[in-house]
Amino acid sequence: MYEPRVKTKRDHQELEKRRRRAARLFEKDHTAAEAGRRLGVTRQVAHRWKQAWEKGGKEALDSKGKAGRKPRITEEQRQQIVAALLEGPRAAGHRTELWTLPRVSWRIEEITGVSYHPGHVWRLLGSLGFSCQRPERRAIERDEKAVRAWQRKTWPALKKTRGVRSASSSSSTKAD
Repeated sequence: MYEPRVKTKRDHQELEKRRRRAARLFEKDHTAAEAGRRLGVTRQVAHRWKQAWEKGGKEALDSKGKAGRKPRITEEQRQQIVAALLEGPRAAGHRTELWTLPRVSWRIEEITGVSYHPGHVWRLLGSLGFSCQRPERRAIERDEKAVRAWQRKTWPALKKTRGVRSASSSSSTKAD
């Protein structure tokens, strides 16, 4: 049965500790397979670690840090973005209280000098803890009591009811 993988953050310090334990085992002439068994990793990973250890020693097993592209904005800038978004669009000079992706992109560039395409801003917003929400489109003058009364009384009277079915009007095409 398929079970989806849960995305977890890697603890680079813990992973580095495990590789250093592997280096100590390699120094004591343990095989890669044995080190893998003891440390709970696959043979392939343990072999890769041993090859790196043989070429560069313990330093070769040090953490290289997070994989992937470096962030374009600093943590301080991220906090400034959050604060600006929480102030609302009107504080940024917009006429409505609605953040759109182009508006957020413009605000981020204004704060940080880093340009994000509006289509990609949602990823940054998600990492900052924001979610997509749409305002309800209801008239300010809406009277909820009157709406409920209309739904209970007037609407059922207006709604068409099914009539009694009569015989079909088409003739049979079957030959007798």
